[in-house]
Amino acid sequence: MSDKMTTYTGKHFNPLEIKEENICIEDIAHALSLLCRGGGHLQYFYSVGQHSVNCAKEAQARGLSHKTVMGCLLHDASEAYISDIIRPVKHHLVNYLEIESMIMEIIFQKFGLSNLSEQEAKQIKQIDDEMLENELPVLLRTERPENCAKLLSNPDFALLSAKETEETFLSLFNLLTK
Repeated sequence: MSDKMTTYTGKHFNPLEIKEENICIEDIAHALSLLCRGGGHLQYFYSVGQHSVNCAKEAQARGLSHKTVMGCLLHDASEAYISDIIRPVKHHLVNYLEIESMIMEIIFQKFGLSNLSEQEAKQIKQIDDEMLENELPVLLRTERPENCAKLLSNPDFALLSAKETEETFLSLFNLLTK
C-alpha cells in the first residue's frame, strides 16, 4: 500500500510529510471546487472552494488586510490534501487536527501567511463562522437564526459547476498575488 497521494497536477508525495514544493495553488483550487461542504448533506452541491471565495470576498468587503483576505481564501486549503471532516466530528479526531494544522502551516508559509497576527487569525475564524451561519439557512433550508451575523458582502450560494468555482478561486488568488 502506497503512502503517497497523487494530486490533480500530477505531484506524488506523502501528505503527512508535505513540503512547500508539494503545494500548488492549482491543486488546491481544483480539489476544493470538488469537495462538498457539510459532508454532502446539503440541498445541492456547494463546494469548500465556493465557501472559501465567499469568505475572502467578505474579508474584502470589511476592508480587512490583504493577508486576512488571502487567509480567508486559503483557510480550508489543507482539505485539498486530506479532505474535509464535519465540525461535530473533527474536534474529536485529535490526530486529524494535528495533521490539518501541520499542513496549514506549510500552506501559509508557502503563500506568505505564516506571520498572521492574532487579530488577523481571529478575523479569519470569525468570517468562517459567520459565513457558516449564513450558509446553513440557504443550503439546509433551515430557519435563519434571529441573531444571524450580518455580512457586508453578497455571498454567492448559487449552484456552480466545479469548473466555475475553480476558475473564480484561481482568479481571486491571482488578483491577490499581483
